Amino acid sequence: MSQQAETLDIERIRADFPILEREFDGTQLVYLDNAATTQTPEPVVETITEYYRKYNANVHRGIHQLSQEASIAYEEAHDRVAEFIGAAGREEIVFTKNTTESVNLVAYAWGLNELGPGDEVVLTEMEHHASLVTWQQIAKRTGATCKYIPITDEGRLDMEAAEELITDDTEMVSVVHVSNTLGTINPVSELAAIAHDHDSYVFVDAAQSVPNRPVDVAEIDADFLAFSGHKMAGPTGIGVLYGKEHILEGMEPYLYGGEMILKVTFEDSKWNELPWKYEAGTPVICQGIALAKACDYLDEIGMENIEQHESELAEYAYDRLTAEGDVEVYGPPGDDRGGLVAFNLESVHAHDLSSILNDSAVAIRAGDHCTQPLHDVLGTAASARASFYIYNTKAEIDKLIEAVDDARQLFA
Repeated sequence: MSQQAETLDIERIRADFPILEREFDGTQLVYLDNAATTQTPEPVVETITEYYRKYNANVHRGIHQLSQEASIAYEEAHDRVAEFIGAAGREEIVFTKNTTESVNLVAYAWGLNELGPGDEVVLTEMEHHASLVTWQQIAKRTGATCKYIPITDEGRLDMEAAEELITDDTEMVSVVHVSNTLGTINPVSELAAIAHDHDSYVFVDAAQSVPNRPVDVAEIDADFLAFSGHKMAGPTGIGVLYGKEHILEGMEPYLYGGEMILKVTFEDSKWNELPWKYEAGTPVICQGIALAKACDYLDEIGMENIEQHESELAEYAYDRLTAEGDVEVYGPPGDDRGGLVAFNLESVHAHDLSSILNDSAVAIRAGDHCTQPLHDVLGTAASARASFYIYNTKAEIDKLIEAVDDARQLFA
């Protein structure tokens, strides 16, 4: 283990997550479903409680003290998230419900107005449904065409194919940063450079990267980037859309109503300044404030440390699982992947495996992980997935392996 990872005090971190102490029939929970939702630490829970106990009020609409306090905290939350991902300022940070809504915002606000017959949207075979389905349906409405960068046998993007697929007809390249099924870490900066050479925009789905590794939107040169709070020690119901200011300024709103307006007459309306232009109605006030606290919490641990810890867990799990012989693991080698491992045990359906593991208090995900087309490419209907976060340990992975062994015996 590297010196950098050794600086993490996992037991101290675990103390911030009392849910990890839960037991089922006398067996302590092993929570390995973090790619779906991470657990929430006490400082974030306390922030939520403090909001509702002390200054619960709507923002930007009241002169009274509670509204002023809520408005300041909510606006500063945008500043904090901007800092966390290297954005220029709050103008580039729109709060949404989740990554899915962030993708839809751009697809509707930009895609419906800018795409047409002859235009192309380039995605990858490993895209989450949030991206794939959204652009697929927008293309159907506009007459545009979707093309898909294939994956190699090792589960990486075929970059030679990418250079051929991204052309002057490409208007948008939408790519997942870290695959939620394969664990593949995609070269998003390289893809952005290729796309920009063809005057195309780039949308990065960072739902599986912002929570567990340093992400700098300026360094990537992403035009848009999205992620969710509930995958990074934050609350549910909060997502983030980053967009370059000049692009967001030129787009039309996705939702209309209160908050997003500056001036309304019976004949027309003028939109509010960024980012409020895209946050119609009462926004996700408490969730946004709590997400800012989650950013503080993760930065105190250190994003480089989190990345290193997850990488070591992923490599350890990959090695343990592949050594089983009758387990197929999907994606790149263990020393070059994000903090998750999707796999199948021979002759045991992923759903059955997940159920048996649940009997041992080991929580994993089973299914297609919202990547049905990718599973078609892999030649399997479903897979089991163990995913890790800052509070997981190698001992928990050992318990996963023991539970897999129990399942093997049961189906022998």
